[in-house]
Amino acid sequence: MPASPVPVAMTRYAVVGVVAAILINLLLRSFVKLGGVLATLVIAASVAALMALLFAWQQRRPPTRGERRRLVWLYGGMLAILYAGLLAMMTLQNEPSPMGVVIFALHYLSYPLLAQLLFSERIFKRMP
Repeated sequence: MPASPVPVAMTRYAVVGVVAAILINLLLRSFVKLGGVLATLVIAASVAALMALLFAWQQRRPPTRGERRRLVWLYGGMLAILYAGLLAMMTLQNEPSPMGVVIFALHYLSYPLLAQLLFSERIFKRMP
């Protein structure tokens, strides 16, 4: 019977993901002038793939269910704090419409949802 994997501290992967999301957002939205939902989906998928590849490269195994859950909560939580600050700054300039807040929330949710999807065991089984 194979030994269960030693749990990995997922904080480092979450921080790498948040920093990558910020940097890629700045690069794509500022220099490439790519915006909107397409940019959000490209960035969220790229960051999720980066975290999954980094984990696979360093650990040489798929994440456990607990590791995946911790990563998504840490990554999503850190981004939620940043998005809440951004929403607060937007509110100080002018009150966003309810639909604007919904769209803003959907942009945020794409990050943890794509991290959950791309950090799954099914994806890791397909990796060499």
